[in-house]
Amino acid sequence: MKIANNKIAALALLLMLTAGCATGPRHADGGMKESQPIEPAFDRGFKAKRIATYGAHAGWVYARAVYENPINRPVSHVASLASWAIKSSGGLLRRVALGTVQMPALDGDIPEVSGRTPMDLVAFEKKLDKITGTRQDTGRIKFLVDGDEYFCRLTEMIQNAEESIDIRTYIFDNDDYAVSLADRLKARSGDIRIRVLLDGLGNMQAMQDDSDTMPTSHKVPLSMRMYLERDSSVRVRNNTNPWFTGDHTKTTIIDKKIAFVGGMNIGREYRYDWHDMMMEVSGPVVNQLQFESDKAWARGSIFGDFANFVQFLKGKQQHADEDGYPIRILQTRNFDSDIYKAQIAAIQSARSYIIIENAYFSDDRTIYELAKARRRGVDVHVIIPFEGNHGPLNASNRVTVNKLLEHGVRVHEYPGMTHIKAAIYDGWASMGSANFDKLSLKVNKELNLATSDPKTVSALLDQVFIPDILMSREIVSPFETTLMTHLAEIVVDELL
Repeated sequence: MKIANNKIAALALLLMLTAGCATGPRHADGGMKESQPIEPAFDRGFKAKRIATYGAHAGWVYARAVYENPINRPVSHVASLASWAIKSSGGLLRRVALGTVQMPALDGDIPEVSGRTPMDLVAFEKKLDKITGTRQDTGRIKFLVDGDEYFCRLTEMIQNAEESIDIRTYIFDNDDYAVSLADRLKARSGDIRIRVLLDGLGNMQAMQDDSDTMPTSHKVPLSMRMYLERDSSVRVRNNTNPWFTGDHTKTTIIDKKIAFVGGMNIGREYRYDWHDMMMEVSGPVVNQLQFESDKAWARGSIFGDFANFVQFLKGKQQHADEDGYPIRILQTRNFDSDIYKAQIAAIQSARSYIIIENAYFSDDRTIYELAKARRRGVDVHVIIPFEGNHGPLNASNRVTVNKLLEHGVRVHEYPGMTHIKAAIYDGWASMGSANFDKLSLKVNKELNLATSDPKTVSALLDQVFIPDILMSREIVSPFETTLMTHLAEIVVDELL
C-alpha cells in the first residue's frame, strides 16, 4: 500500500505542474507505420454481397434469439427477459430520482482535496465478500498495454501452446489483422484443440464496419466463422443473444494455465489504432476463468442450458500452478452484477483518491456517487477519449463531463481513442471488459478482475494512469450542449 500511496503523491504533484497540458497520441513504434489512413477499396459487386450477408446474418441472429432460445435455452431466455425488465424499470425510476432530487441536492462550495488516509483495504475486501457473494482467488497479473505488447505476446503463446486455446470474445473481426491471427490459429489446429466463442450480435455488427486504416488490398471474408473453420480443425460457436443481450467478455486461455483478460477484441483497431489493455493472468484464478469459459462454450451448443448445467456439475478443474496473491473475479450476469455492486461500494468507501479510465461513461448512479465522493474531499479523476467510436455515447459523454465538472471532478481527455476499462479506488483496482454504461453494468455478460495487491496497483499506475493523464488535456470548462445532445444522452441511458 505504501508503494501505491507514493505513486499517488507523485501523480498529484505532476498534475499540479502539468494541468491542462497535452502531448501527441502514443502509438507503439512501427505499429502505425502499417496502418496509415488510406481509402478503402470500392467494389460494387462485393459490397452488395456484404450487405446481403449482413441481412442473412441479422435474420439468423433474430431467429436464434426469438425462436431457438425458448426451446434449448429456456432458462436463459426467461431469465434475460425478466432481468432486462426489472433493470430497465428500476433503472428508469432511479435515474428520475437522481436527476430531479439527488443530484440537485449536491449543492454548495466544493471542498479542497482532503488528503485523508486511504480506506482499510482488508476490511473492504471482507465487505466485498458480503456485497457480491464472491471470494478472492489467487494468481498473478501482468499488464499488456496497447496492441504491440498484447498481440505479440498472444501470437507467441499461440505458437507455443501444447494442449489447448480457448477464445471467448465479443468480436473476431474480418479485417486484415484478424484474418492473419485466424490463419495462425488454423495452422495450429491440427496439433491442439482450438475453440472460438463469438457473440452473434457483436460480431455481426463489427464485420460490416471497416477500420479507416485497413489496406485496400484486403478483401474481407463474408463470414469469420466459415473462414476459421475452412480447411482447419478450429471449432467455432456463435453465442445466441437472448432478448438481444450480449456476451461482452474477452478471455483467451492457453493450455488451461495462462489467461488473457481485458477489453481487447480481435481486430485491426485493437492491434494498431486504439489505446487499450489486456492482462496476462497466471495461478489458480485461471482455473475459475477456464470454468467460466467452458460453461459459456457449453451454453453456446445446440443443447444450450442443459449442456451448461452438465458443465456446471463437472465443477472447476485444477490445472494452473499454485502461485500468487489475492485476485477477485467480478462479473455481470442476469439478476446480478458483481462489477456494479463492487465499484459503487468502492466509490462510497474511498477516502483519498479515485482514478477511472473508460470510453463509455453514462451510468447516472456512478456519476452521482463520484460527485458525492468529490464533495467529501476525495481526489477524483476521470479519463475519457477525445475521439470516441460511437456517436450517441460521445454525446452522452459530454453531458457526463459537464455533470462531473460541476461537482469538482477532474476530467482528462485522452488524445485519441482509449478503450481501456480500469479504475483504482484507494489502492483497490478493478479492470476488464466492463464499461460504465447500462449494457455493461446491468445487461450484458462481463468479466473484470480486481485486486488490492500493492505492487499490481502500482504497476497499473505506472503503465496506464500516470502516462495517460500526463499526455491528456484536462477539461476545465463545460462542453456546449444542444437539445440533440441531451436526447442522445436519454437514449443511451435507456438502451445502452
